[in-house]
Amino acid sequence: MNVEGFTADGYDSVRHTFQRLVDEGLESGAGVSVWREGREVVRLNAGWADAGRSRPWRGDTLVQPYSLSKSFVTLAALVAVREGALTLDEPIARYWRAYGGRGKERTTLRHVLTHRAGQPRFGPEAAGLDLLDDGGLRESLVRAAPEYVPGTSLGEHALTYGHLVDGILRAGAGVTLGGMFNNVVRPALGLDAWFGVPDQELGRVADLEYADPNWPRQLHAAPWLRIPAGALDTERVNSRAWRQSVFGAVNLHTTATAMGAFFSQLTSPDGPVRELLGPQLHTELLASQVTDYDEVFGTDITWTLGFVRDKGKIAKGGIGGSAAWWSLRHQHSCAYLTRRLDDHSRAARIAVALGDDLTVVGEA
Repeated sequence: MNVEGFTADGYDSVRHTFQRLVDEGLESGAGVSVWREGREVVRLNAGWADAGRSRPWRGDTLVQPYSLSKSFVTLAALVAVREGALTLDEPIARYWRAYGGRGKERTTLRHVLTHRAGQPRFGPEAAGLDLLDDGGLRESLVRAAPEYVPGTSLGEHALTYGHLVDGILRAGAGVTLGGMFNNVVRPALGLDAWFGVPDQELGRVADLEYADPNWPRQLHAAPWLRIPAGALDTERVNSRAWRQSVFGAVNLHTTATAMGAFFSQLTSPDGPVRELLGPQLHTELLASQVTDYDEVFGTDITWTLGFVRDKGKIAKGGIGGSAAWWSLRHQHSCAYLTRRLDDHSRAARIAVALGDDLTVVGEA
């Protein structure tokens, strides 16, 4: 397979690295996008978008990047905060009354957005529920006790993040997560990204596949992804029903170019993210909120309200290998989106070609 697309002067190393990933058999379908000073300086595509190897991966190929989706759940929540329907620090139970029991009485939206709400996974209350039983899964979170006192520990809310925010939005703002994202966030930011892919866009969606059949069982995060069953089942997540559902923690569908463009504007003082949220919430979004050992990642990590941050980058990745970041050192963004579910070593090699370090970008 040849790598198609373009690179501006000075970015040949990115093309060469991407081509090596293909030549070594580590990639079967992916896109890379790099942005600098407001323009896309790299757009590369390789491999196939489908399991049958009949649709080439193109610049407009949509793919599910798993937890990279969470950053856009955050934006939907913060829009409601800006509108005055929600606050970051009052108990969720003031508007979602049913949620405020079994030790969750003082849980706040900030706890949820920084993965400290004590519900990093769906518990026994959700056992047997279908992956797409949206209401049932939200209700299971209402009935469950937190695994720890909210605010006292840290663990990425691997599958629960979107359902928690959806429940909060429904109760406090009278809007669903999908509605807030698709009707407000997506058009405001000009994103080619969807929670619930519309009929006319389904032909662009890439099929996910395992690099190794044992991959799902080898994950450090596997215990947090077992309930409800199916989030790592390629037959299930490649289905039309899944692609057109809203499972906010993991099933945004988007392109490498869209994610590269988004991250390129993320910190801009006159960019669309700041315009959407206003100066105060934009600052909150990007500021370090908590640094601690994240049990799901299995390492120390610093979370903002929606991203992972260190001295070199603001980033978010997803299980399976997709990642996007803004380089604080080099003032460029990059997105690597893949359909071949494996570790983050491929994106890490692209990062090295750009002079970046992609340590700790996201597992769940």
